[in-house]
Amino acid sequence: MKIKLSQTKLTLLISLFFTLFYNFTFFSKTTAVYPVNAHNFLFLTSLTIIIFCAINLILNLLLFIMNAVLRMVRLKVFYKRFFLVVFFLAMLGAYVMDSYGVVIDDTMFLNIIKTDAKESLDLITWKLLIYFIFMFLLPMLVIYKIKVEESLFKAELVIKLKTIGISIVVIFAMVISFSKFYASFLREQKPLRYYTNPTYWIYSMGKFGGSFFKNPNKTLEALGRNSTIQSGDTGRDLIIMVVGETARRDKFSLNGNPHETNPLLKKENVISFTNVTSCGTSTAISVPCMFSNFGRNKFSADNAASTENLLDVLSHTKSVDVLWRDNNSDSKGVAIRAKYEDFKGPATNTICDPECRDEGMLVGLQDHIDKVKDKDILIVLHQMGNHGPAYYKRYPKKFEVFKPVCQTSELEKCSNEEISNAYDNAILYTDYFLAKVIELLKANNNKFSTTMLYVSDHGESLGENGIYLHGLPYMMAPKEQKDIALIMWFGGGMGKETNYVLLKKKINEPFSHDNVFHTILGIFDVQSTVYKPEMDILNGTRIPLKK
Repeated sequence: MKIKLSQTKLTLLISLFFTLFYNFTFFSKTTAVYPVNAHNFLFLTSLTIIIFCAINLILNLLLFIMNAVLRMVRLKVFYKRFFLVVFFLAMLGAYVMDSYGVVIDDTMFLNIIKTDAKESLDLITWKLLIYFIFMFLLPMLVIYKIKVEESLFKAELVIKLKTIGISIVVIFAMVISFSKFYASFLREQKPLRYYTNPTYWIYSMGKFGGSFFKNPNKTLEALGRNSTIQSGDTGRDLIIMVVGETARRDKFSLNGNPHETNPLLKKENVISFTNVTSCGTSTAISVPCMFSNFGRNKFSADNAASTENLLDVLSHTKSVDVLWRDNNSDSKGVAIRAKYEDFKGPATNTICDPECRDEGMLVGLQDHIDKVKDKDILIVLHQMGNHGPAYYKRYPKKFEVFKPVCQTSELEKCSNEEISNAYDNAILYTDYFLAKVIELLKANNNKFSTTMLYVSDHGESLGENGIYLHGLPYMMAPKEQKDIALIMWFGGGMGKETNYVLLKKKINEPFSHDNVFHTILGIFDVQSTVYKPEMDILNGTRIPLKK
């Protein structure tokens, strides 16, 4: 027997259900700031009412818009299909927020469309199945048993306007009644609202969708078209730039990790910088940003997509051969106009067990170098690195040195020590990979001035303060998600040109992804109006050699 409910009553029940069962992270973080006691009880009650009213308001508004649009094109309104989509996305939002402390904002939607299926599989766990059953499947079965009463469009419009109006009045009344609390809550605890479900991700989805309508006819903006390589250079340059994945600075023993995660790099004459921050907290932001000339304060995904980048500037010199090899999801649009090779699968990557390893990107690289005649060379290697949450998959078994390790993607089931050990083992494999890069460069020292630049895209939370993974909005992200490793090594002519005494004095200076663009141009001795010497990490530390 089907239960009959009006659309308004059904929406009220669903709003209540969302409020009580899909906002665990929001309420847990809120009560950590405002503990449940006699002093805060009424405020917390009012906050719950506001969340309920806000959800009800947004759902009614979306339903009305959908109803109006579909009626205009004479299509039937499918309320239950609308709720099917909302419940599914709210379930996923609850899962990632409850499990990893991740916020679903517009940047996260960018990350989702930029992430490939292989990376997403690491997030599929038994816990997700439980969420799917109890927070999506069962609620939808109940909803499909309910018969939604139809009403005339005008009558429905009146009811919806009343419902929206009442929700606004109640929200306003709650804020006024507890103005002292809300003055603090809205100003000092702004990040808490990012965890409301489904209200914030609906807002973020709208913001993200709106970005596609900005400047639809915008053409690619040129950058450094008149760039040249400075004459009088001591020889050909070979730079291998390794873009690390999810590698935070303090997990490198070069920077103080008590676990020896860099046994090979410590034997090399590397420079490890100890005060470097990322442009973003996700690959989709940080990778395009470090190759752009905007800097973090002026960077946006839209600007990056419509403006040439570092690889283009080097190409304009007609003196630099550029190759991008990728063992991650992709270049995030950076290498779209450069030579690009995908090493994520066994068809191209010969070192898979079964996960294809970063080391596979080095196979055949010497052949590529030998084929390039009379040009400088930039090779970018984009690692899988420490991509989480399945850190235990990111390294071959022989690198499992630090134990015990977390052997699941459900990080809440593991101790912080187990998570940290698995993460450190992946850093240990990166140490091995970078040592192999240096070995390759050493083999070319007689023909090139060689440089290795390793820079991570962002850091990672490993359970500090109950937060995991990365991707929090920059303003609220902890330092673990923004502090990154940056390591340099020089050989051949470049090693002779580098004043290590002066360079080592810079290792504690504050640098960021903003410096990468100009540092690469500086190493290649590019003359360009877009090059800023003061942003070049190596500025003032090179001793030009005579031919």
